[in-house]
Parts: sequence; C-alpha cells; structure tokens
Amino acid sequence: MRADYLSYQRATGVSFLGMAIQVIVAGALISYAAIAHDHAAMTVGLFAAIGIAAWLALGIVFDQARRERIEAIESETLGQDAAAASVFESTGDDFRVAARRLRAMYRVFFPIVSILIGAGLLAIGWFRYQQGWKIREDPIVTSARGWAMGIEIGAAVAMFLLARFAGGMARQSVWSNLRAGGAMAAGVSIMCVAMVAAQITDIVGPDAPLRYLQFVLPAVLMVLGAEVFLNFLLEIYRPRKQGDIPNPAFNSRLLGFFAAPEAVAKSINEAINYQLGYDVSSTWLFRLLSRAVLPLVLGGALIMWGLSCFTVILPYQRAMVLRFGRPIATDVGPGLLVKWPWPIDQVVIPVEVLRNDKGERIGTAETTTGLRELALATQAPTGAGAILWTNDHAREEFYQLVRPSGSSVARGIDPAAAARDLAVLSLEIPLVYSVSNVELFEELGNPGVRDDLLRATAQREIMQYMATLSVDDILGPRRVEINRDLTKRIESAFAQLNPGPDGKGRGPGIQIIRLGVAGVHPPKKVAQDFEAVVGAEQNRQSKIDRARADAIKTLTDVAGSVTLSEQIIVAFDKLDQLREGGAKQPQINEQEFAIQALLDQAGGSAAGLIAQARADRWLRHMSERARSERYAGQLASFLAAPEIFKASLYFDALKVAMADSRVYITSDKIPDLRVTTQLFDRQSGTNVFTEVKQEDVPN
Repeated sequence: MRADYLSYQRATGVSFLGMAIQVIVAGALISYAAIAHDHAAMTVGLFAAIGIAAWLALGIVFDQARRERIEAIESETLGQDAAAASVFESTGDDFRVAARRLRAMYRVFFPIVSILIGAGLLAIGWFRYQQGWKIREDPIVTSARGWAMGIEIGAAVAMFLLARFAGGMARQSVWSNLRAGGAMAAGVSIMCVAMVAAQITDIVGPDAPLRYLQFVLPAVLMVLGAEVFLNFLLEIYRPRKQGDIPNPAFNSRLLGFFAAPEAVAKSINEAINYQLGYDVSSTWLFRLLSRAVLPLVLGGALIMWGLSCFTVILPYQRAMVLRFGRPIATDVGPGLLVKWPWPIDQVVIPVEVLRNDKGERIGTAETTTGLRELALATQAPTGAGAILWTNDHAREEFYQLVRPSGSSVARGIDPAAAARDLAVLSLEIPLVYSVSNVELFEELGNPGVRDDLLRATAQREIMQYMATLSVDDILGPRRVEINRDLTKRIESAFAQLNPGPDGKGRGPGIQIIRLGVAGVHPPKKVAQDFEAVVGAEQNRQSKIDRARADAIKTLTDVAGSVTLSEQIIVAFDKLDQLREGGAKQPQINEQEFAIQALLDQAGGSAAGLIAQARADRWLRHMSERARSERYAGQLASFLAAPEIFKASLYFDALKVAMADSRVYITSDKIPDLRVTTQLFDRQSGTNVFTEVKQEDVPN
C-alpha cells in the first residue's frame, strides 16, 4: 500500500478509536474493582489504563506522519526539493519541518513512551503482586459475580475485536505499528477471559483459580514490562534499512501472537531461516510438525490431565479424597494414591496458615501431623532482652477484665459490686493443637477461617472464666489450677462445633496439646504506677540506710568509735536517771567521773573539745594570776616613791603618744616664734631601675 497522507489519516483515526475503547474498558474494570474489592479486576483495569498511553502515542505519531506526507506533497508540487520526498532521506531538511519532527518522534518520543510503559508495568505488577500474595488465602467476594462476569465478557469481546482489527490493518507495512496497540488490547482480552474462566470454575468447583489470579496477573505484567525493556535494547542494535518504519519497544511479541498470530508465525519462520542459513520452513519435518501441532498439543494436554490420577501423600500428611465434592475416604495415609482424574476426584490436605512474629500471614503449608499454634490473647514478646511490665510486649495487646486484688467481690462479700470493681490484665495464652480427624477439620470451614473460628470460641470461654478470678488468683499460686480449668472449658466449647444431622456438635477434629496462661502483665501505663509503690518502698529503705550511715559517721567523728559512743550515751542516760530519781550527790559525782573517764578515752571531736577547754581554762587562770602579781609590784613601787612612780608613768604615756610625731625643740627666750617649712618630695624623680614597693604607692 502506498504511504500517502490518507493512509496515515486512517491509522490516526483507528488509534484514537482504540484509545477511546480502551478508556471505556479501563474505566469499567477499575470502577467495578473498586466497588467490589476485586483484586484481579483492578490489576487488569490498570493494565488497560497503561494501554491508553500506547494508543495515544500511536495516534500522535501517525498524525505527524500524515503531516509529513502533506509536507512532502507540497514540496514536490512547488519543486523545491524533489529528492526530499521521503522522511528517511537526509537532504532538504531545512524545508522539511514535519519530517524532522517525525524523525524526532521515532528516535526520542517512541523510546520515552516505551520506557514509561515498561516502568509502569513493572511498578504496578510488583505492587499488585505483593498485595495479591498477602490476600491469596482470604475469602473471595462473590456478591457481585454477575456484574463481574458481564463486564469481563464485554471487555474481552471488545478488546478481542479491536486487537483483530488492528492486527489485520498491521499486515500493511504503513500500518505495522498498529500491532503494538492491538497487542495491548489482546492482553486485556486474554486476562478478562482468564477471569471469566476462574469465575466459572469457582461456581462448579474450587476457588483456587480466583486466588491464583490475584498474584499471577501481576506477575504477567512484570514479564510484559521486562519484555518492553528487552525490546528497547534490541531495537538499539537492530540493523535498519532505508525506508524501514521504526517499531516501538512497547509492541509486545508475546501479546502480538494473539492479536495477529499469522504475522508472528511468519516472523518466526523468517528468523529461523535467517539464523540457520537455509529455508527450514520448507523442509518435510517442519511441515509435518506444523500440520500436527494441534494433535500434539491436545495429546500433551491429555497426558497432563491423566497425570492428575496420581497423588503422593507425604509422611507428615493425612488426606481426604472427595468425589464430586463428597468424601469417599476420610483418612488416607502417606504413600502413592491412585484416583480418578480431576475434577472427578480431589485430594484435600488440611492447610495451615503461617504467620510471622507480627501476626501477619506469610504463607500456607499442607500439613496434618504437625503442631499448630494459636494466640488466644496477647502474643508472646519476641526478641532478646529483659521482659518487663513497662516494655512494649507485642504489636497489639488484648486485655481481660478480672476482679481487682483485695476487693469485696474478690473476697466474696459483696457480689452486687461486680459492676463497679474491675481490673484489667493482659494475658498470653497460646493454644497448641494438632489435627486428629481430617474430615471434621475440613468441615469446620475454609482454611482462612478455621483458626479464626477456633480463636473466637476459645476467647469467649476465656473472657467468661477470667471474670470469676481476681488479680491475686492469676498472679498468685493458682496458675496450674487455672490452666487446668481453662483447658476443660475450651475443650467443652470445641465439642459443640460442627453440628451433625442430629444437631449435636461433633467437634472440630483437633486435639489440644498445650493450653494455659504463659504470661501476665498489667497495661503499660498502670505498670509504672505499680512500680512507683515498689520504688517508694526502696526509697524509704535507702533513706533509713543513709540515716544510719550518717549516725555512724557522726558518732565516729564525736567519740572515735560507735561502740564507745554507745557506752557514753548509756552513761549519760544513767546520769539523768540518777538526777531524776533523787540520788545522793556522791552517786551523781561518781557517775560524772565515770563519764569523764569515758570521754577521756574517746578520740573524736568530743575529746578534742574537752582538751581545748582545759587549755583555755589554764591560759585564762595564768593570765589573771600574772595581772594580780603585776598589780602588787606596782603598788609597792608607788608606796616607796610616789613622785618618781607618777613621773615614770607620765613619761611612759608621753613616749607612747609621741612615738610617730615630729618634735621641734626651741628656746623660750624667743618672743615671736615662727616656723618656716619647705615641703619637698623626696622622690620627685623616677629611677626606672629602682623597684617601687606596693606600700610606697599613694592611694
């Protein structure tokens, strides 16, 4: 077909039509998935939304190619550059603006869009895969099954017709890039068909396909994203001939097989012939295989279906065989099991839900004889380190209401106060059990709800039983009795599960291995108040010890030793008793002498004070005696020569008064005495080599 502007104009219209159809399909799938919480439908809707970008990019490039063709016609008409009729020739570019833009789109725009589409597929696929893997065991919501199948069938038909229409047009080289949009539409159609098939399977049989699609479809998106980047790298190194139209990297070869299988098969034949160097597709073996490919595929599928007749039961498993949903063998041991093929016979092995330390579901395991554990209350703390009441014990704690310690209800005095006296405790109660009857355990419920049903039943009994106990009962020595009573109550409650035809419970088909209270602690904020009481007691004891230490230090400083100080204190007490009892003075004196003897023996501050007092008394006594003797001598001198004694005292006083005064001696014959004084500073000059003393510096 000739590459004129009308051809590109038609391709542009088809591209925008495909984008509009893809927008409607993506909006319908995403809206339904958001309302019905359908994880698989949301994944397909997001994939359809990414396909909108592919159709938009194709429409933009085809429209630019149409403009380039119009520009080329105008150039030929004006005769400006006849050699520039092709966009892939390098002459005449100064006058071919549309051609330059088209080449830029092939070299830059297509790669950028391809990288964005590939990155979007990988990101959405990885995110949806993680979410799907976490919820793969959750119950499937089938309340909107009619809407789901209607929307999915409509989307599958619309996308299939669009893919076939685009693939048919892509047979022409000028429209070859439409194969990329058709591949996106074919991918949405295939995924919608897979979801419809899973819904039908869920109606007539197990819901495993619906669960698998929750993480299989995101894995397909990641594979398609990786293929886009691989195509991008291969397109860089692919040899090109003049006139070739560049192929966008988001053109998926995997999905293109469903959009235009004849074109993909032709490409595979040409690639094989090119690599081997001769026409392999013309050989008899290749033609035979091409004619017998359908019988071979059907034969392989039949063999695979026949292999479902054989199942191996592992040593740690016990199985149950169902025929059209009804059990025909309820306890099959380990070994090879031969049965009718699927879906006539099915082998059911109880599934254990595996959880991590945070209680999050991380997977499942098919096991029967293994031990399973349920946390009926607060989970046991994990990790190394001391486990204290003030620590964070678990991600989420569950509290039980019990009777407070020492309350009237706990003593059984006032039962009417039960609504007023309550205490809160966090209990760690693990339940370890094993499956004893596969049929009863399977009839208990789906694998995702069995543990929840057992946990809810046991928690109801725990709540009722704990309401009859007090804090002292749980924290005290009754732990063994409590565990025994609790096990009996929960076993009786489990026996009421799985009602039979007569209405009586047949039990869940499990055996309780271990059940009991493994740990108890109050709420974290209450634990601090509880420890405050213990801290206050310790603070009181520390103050007593500190006071005793201060007493020992004081007594040691005063008396030299604690023993001697205690003896002195006893002696003083005895002295007080003698004085108060009216004892005679000789007895009191004798006791005082005894105290004095003890104080003399003491080597502390008391003995030092007594010695200092004795020294001060002796000094004062000798001073006063010296004054007395000096006065007697002065009196004798006065009596011997009164005038001389007075003159002596006078001159002594005058000497003391004039000690620091300047005296001028003159004659009394001078009638008018005048003193002329010349005041000179003796240190008017300065000698830098003479040290000036501090006392010589004037203030």
